[in-house]
Amino acid sequence: MKTRWWAALAAAIVLAAGAAVAWRLLSRPAAPTYVTVRAAKGDVVRTVVTTGSVNPVVTVQVGSYVSGPVQSLYCDYNTQVKAGQLCAKIDPRNYQVALDQAKANLATAKAQLTKDQASLAYAKINYERDRGLVARGIVSQDTVDSDKSAYEQAAAQIKLDEATIAQRQAALAGAQVNLDYTDIVSPVDGIVVSRNVDVGQTVAASFQTPTLFLIAKDLTKMQVDTNVSETDIGTVKLGDKATFTVEAYPKTPFVGSVTQVRKAPITVQNVVTYDAVIGVDNPRLLLLPGMTANAKIITEQRDGVLRVPQQALRFEPHGLPAAGGKSERNAQRAAGVWVLKDGKPTAVPVTVGLEDGTWAQIAGGQLAEGDAVITDEVAAGGNAAARSSARTPFRL
Repeated sequence: MKTRWWAALAAAIVLAAGAAVAWRLLSRPAAPTYVTVRAAKGDVVRTVVTTGSVNPVVTVQVGSYVSGPVQSLYCDYNTQVKAGQLCAKIDPRNYQVALDQAKANLATAKAQLTKDQASLAYAKINYERDRGLVARGIVSQDTVDSDKSAYEQAAAQIKLDEATIAQRQAALAGAQVNLDYTDIVSPVDGIVVSRNVDVGQTVAASFQTPTLFLIAKDLTKMQVDTNVSETDIGTVKLGDKATFTVEAYPKTPFVGSVTQVRKAPITVQNVVTYDAVIGVDNPRLLLLPGMTANAKIITEQRDGVLRVPQQALRFEPHGLPAAGGKSERNAQRAAGVWVLKDGKPTAVPVTVGLEDGTWAQIAGGQLAEGDAVITDEVAAGGNAAARSSARTPFRL
């Protein structure tokens, strides 16, 4: 009995020890799983994303200098026009009457000049005759003085008539200009984009010149007026390459370049933006005025460089020190990534160059092309365990 009791006790101890070992083995956390991306060469492109509207490079507003009802129209939407081509006619009758009146006034002034020239000739003859008779005592000196005054007044009247004629000629020229302005002509070669008037409509040009037609000079040359925020405008330069799409052709990218960065601020609800103009060729006339463009302005680009996802720079395994030191963001800064070697994360120091929000250029360091760079860590059970700010793994 005693022997059996000791045997049972020994068996119980062995079972308890086995259970303890099994419990410890089963309760030990499983090794984490790492999400990796192979370091490879590619392009790193930093862009400024913005929106804008498509406009012709040169747009001319054709207005009216004179008032009156529109008598006829010769241009409509999409009409191809040449410089000097008649597009509309304002009723010219009032201005024709004014022109005829100015002609009559000029003719009256000229007739008055002819009459006064005859008076001057008579006054001259009368003065010279009486001046010869005063020495013989036939006429008095007072008569001669009166003749002289009449002669000088006639000469002054001639100058007054000549000034009146010049004034009437200027009035006639002004009436002719107003009459000519009843012809609304195109000042440039182009296409009519907008027509804002109909036959019979009265045009009032007393206080503000009304716009009758909007003419685009050349639709094969367009520009996109973009709204770039004040935080990004410092990186945009003349000549920067830009791409954009429009809603009409969402799968057709258009390529242009920055032709102007305008310094005038645009403030809407305390938000300040600046107009960065993108010039683009439009040979197929696909782009129309007023289209909304979703643009990307390439401010800096590196082609064929070693790159890693930016998520790899933020990754830090649990229980291990950071792979790189904290530093300010410069053109090139010291950092570090974790590389999976022999199933274990290994810290690798690198020098980071250009970053575009998705990829980071590896400008130097010990990272080699093809290294398995860790971007995330998943603990047993599928729960993310790494302290990475972005949880979506990047795939090359």
